[in-house]
Amino acid sequence: MKFSMIVLIVLLAVVAAFGLQNPGEYTVRFLHLSWVTSMLGVIVASFAAGVLGGWLAGLSGFFRRRSEGAAASRRIRDLEAEVGELKKILQNSTPPSTGKAQ
Repeated sequence: MKFSMIVLIVLLAVVAAFGLQNPGEYTVRFLHLSWVTSMLGVIVASFAAGVLGGWLAGLSGFFRRRSEGAAASRRIRDLEAEVGELKKILQNSTPPSTGKAQ
């Protein structure tokens, strides 16, 4: 198993143990909203909000790398076509004379 998977499993076990040992109901207030939930619900909601925030923060970089990759791919295709044309020109042309008798 990868080390990161082991760390994730241990982290989830710790969070589950924390949630099970704190079964009381808590009142959560946000802006003008208010609701009663367990500590585990608060932890899961906070984790989900953090994952969503991290994903949204990385989204711009994903699109930037994707467009740069597409531009590089187009440039490579153009350069390969140019190299192919130059090879054809070299194959069709006669070798230059050096001016020496052989």
